[in-house]
Amino acid sequence: MLLTQRVMRPVLAVLCTGCMAVAGQAGAQSADHYPSKPITYVVPFAAGGTTDLLGRLIGQRLSQVLGQSVVVENRAGAGGNIGSDYVAKAPADGYTILGGTISSHAINTSLYPKMPYDPIKNFQPITLIGTLPNVLVVNASSPWKSVQDVIAAAKAKPGSINFGSSGNGTSQHLAAELFTNMAGLRMTHVPYKGSSQAVQALLGNQVDLVFENSLAAIPMIQSGKFRALATTGSKRAAELPDVPTMAESGLNGYEIVSWQAIFAPAGTPAPVVSKLSTEIGKIIRQPEVRAKLVSMGVEPSGAGPAELAAFQKSEVAKWANLIKVANIHLE
Repeated sequence: MLLTQRVMRPVLAVLCTGCMAVAGQAGAQSADHYPSKPITYVVPFAAGGTTDLLGRLIGQRLSQVLGQSVVVENRAGAGGNIGSDYVAKAPADGYTILGGTISSHAINTSLYPKMPYDPIKNFQPITLIGTLPNVLVVNASSPWKSVQDVIAAAKAKPGSINFGSSGNGTSQHLAAELFTNMAGLRMTHVPYKGSSQAVQALLGNQVDLVFENSLAAIPMIQSGKFRALATTGSKRAAELPDVPTMAESGLNGYEIVSWQAIFAPAGTPAPVVSKLSTEIGKIIRQPEVRAKLVSMGVEPSGAGPAELAAFQKSEVAKWANLIKVANIHLE
């Protein structure tokens, strides 16, 4: 019996080592041949919004590079939570990726009483697309010409002014909540399922104002349909040099900058993550893509997995503190 054990142990060790080598080769081979089928790029907001437009811009070029279709699928609702939860529970094989945002992957976890996913533990960061400010806009027919005009009107009739957003927990929502908190105002929030719906509501005078991503706001401003009152970044937007910041408009210390990134389910193989990050980074650095992003009000990034992970963790902590200090909560 003892002799048998002494003989079998080395044999089993060799067999196990061989199995591990075969498994490693299989994993490497699958990564080398990735992708072998279409990739689903989930946008957790409605079509026509910032995340959707960026997803289609990058998805189209990623499809060309990888030789497989990249299908954009909109799963809107709950400030990005519905689509994000879908991806969190998807197979971690690189065939389902997500257009994550400041709301779905930084703000919501501190804003919603119950979250269906953990924005850090349940996801693998891939690439930071870029950052962009929001813009406080009103319908061109509005009598308000400045931030101070809005503040005066809101104080004259508390609760009478309503603001639209692309959903609870989005940066647009938080931008308005921070505004009302700092200015000591009371306004009514009207959440929609995406930027396009919020923009249409303002266009139809169904809401009085919107803090909208620059990507969705700039075309409406340039066409003369919206009037821009202020931007939410620390400096004026390159595409809107004549529009003051919120801080310049009297709210010293006010700053909110939104961001857009790409994530995969946690556990996605490192070689697949590396391939996606590398190719998407190259796409973002293409001169024509960078020019397109800048024209949309987006400051391009292309930061990879490690840098995005560190940035995301800092954002989660930042917004948790802001939400607590400003006493912002969902009804």
